[in-house]
Amino acid sequence: MKRCRIALSVTGLVAGVAAAAAVAAPPSSLPHLERRGAATQLIVGDKPFLILGGETHNSSFSSADYMRPIWSKLAAMNLNTALVPVAWEHLEPQEGQYDFSTVDDLIKGARANKLRLVLLWFGSWKNTYSSYAPAWVKRDAARFPRVETSDGRGTERLSPFSSAVRDADARAFARLMRHLRAVDGQQQTVLLVQVENEVGVIPQSRDHSAVAEAAFAGPVPDRLMRALVERRPRLNPELRAAWEAAGGKTAGNWQQVFGDGSLTDHLFMSWYYATFVERVTAAGKAEYALPMFTNAALIRPNYEPGQYNSGGPLPQSMDLWKVGAPSLDFLSPDIYFDAFVSWAAAYARPDNPLFIPEARGGKGGAANALYAFGAHQALGFSPFGIDGVAGEGDRDGNGRSEGGLDDAIGNVYGQLSKLAPLILEKQAAGAIRGVVMEGEPQRAARVRLGDYIANMTRAPSADGSIDPASRVGALFLQTGPDEYLILGSGDSVLTFTSDRPGPPMVGIESIDEQMLQAGGPIAGRRLNGDENGQGQVLRLQAGDAARGVAYRVRLYRYR
Repeated sequence: MKRCRIALSVTGLVAGVAAAAAVAAPPSSLPHLERRGAATQLIVGDKPFLILGGETHNSSFSSADYMRPIWSKLAAMNLNTALVPVAWEHLEPQEGQYDFSTVDDLIKGARANKLRLVLLWFGSWKNTYSSYAPAWVKRDAARFPRVETSDGRGTERLSPFSSAVRDADARAFARLMRHLRAVDGQQQTVLLVQVENEVGVIPQSRDHSAVAEAAFAGPVPDRLMRALVERRPRLNPELRAAWEAAGGKTAGNWQQVFGDGSLTDHLFMSWYYATFVERVTAAGKAEYALPMFTNAALIRPNYEPGQYNSGGPLPQSMDLWKVGAPSLDFLSPDIYFDAFVSWAAAYARPDNPLFIPEARGGKGGAANALYAFGAHQALGFSPFGIDGVAGEGDRDGNGRSEGGLDDAIGNVYGQLSKLAPLILEKQAAGAIRGVVMEGEPQRAARVRLGDYIANMTRAPSADGSIDPASRVGALFLQTGPDEYLILGSGDSVLTFTSDRPGPPMVGIESIDEQMLQAGGPIAGRRLNGDENGQGQVLRLQAGDAARGVAYRVRLYRYR
């Protein structure tokens, strides 16, 4: 019965498409990353694509009935892409027997609501644990060994040192990608695939199984050492400092090369997780070469390896991951902490475009999204639990309506969706900026706009009060030598100055409301007098996104 369902599911997806639909589109037309001017962009259908995403809760995907009303909610929040898991235990419930019905249901639901997908492969690990591995893997610890603690106890984590685990995971993932090629190679509903989820070990900083102990006592792989030597000037500062503090050796075991501190355990595990994930990723790409990435659970301040997911692709180990897993197109941070600016900067590297698959939503998330797209030319942004309601596992209920919609995200996505072609154009041209204020200690923020500087402070809300801890942000698109299109999230005031040669004073020539519509902006009011402080300030209001308002601002200089 199960096999009949699979056959019907595949037939249903392929029906109505030309016979060639079962064959992947030419590689040049697949979704891919491409450097365009100042930005690395996701190209879909030969055009740049900006991911306005949201990730569902972990278990939502497992029921088509549960997801049925969710799809329309996602569309109503102006998402263009949903991030949804695909679990190994669903895909291969019995060894060698594959069930693609859940995957097919996800593709059907997305297509019916004009959404794209980023699939999250919950294979060997999901947030350090192996809870999504099939029962036939979980029950056979002799064949599929676990990470062990220093006192010899097993854990709920499959070992990254096991070739049996790696090869079984890679086979299942390859079958998933082969299936995607068959049912989605032409329509390309699926844009990206995440390989595993928030890997690493806790509560100890490394695996203490016999095979892991032997690897730790053995030499650092020569391939890694050669790469670190070649990349030395560009290495993460923390990684380079540990290496050089231990003498900068080019050979030796892990503690001889990197020292006997806890960071060495993290680096050791990072290498073996990376090389495991590489084999899985490469197997999948051999079937269907979509862009692929993996994500990192970040570190709380002053936490040591083992208190966080030791071995994940964190900033201090990204260079090891780049060497160990070259088939991954980028590494992504899951940013739930307040220090959004510093975390985003750590992952926005010349060799690593920024994509944020998990983050807080609500008003703070809306401000962070503007910052990510403007300051770091992000490929996309995705709040977690987008299908939830406040109080039911949602990590940030701030801004949710009674219907469970994240209105703050939905409103800012509504603005961004109408400006996406211009945003992508300006990302490539290097003519886009973003700013965000985060946390009570930050009283002001500034960002350079060509010859000008925009200075942001918080402003009173509609009731006249100022929340000193509120997160407010803005996105700036330069549309002329002295002209900017500006949209914001939260209540703030912008003034403008300059430190470049020329007349020292900056004035606001004009501020025109732009009512963002699907067919293009419609001019609203020209703001002057009391509305712009007699030509001195631009006020961004929390209700602007809901109204679909942006501002076209023209500046000038004088003595």
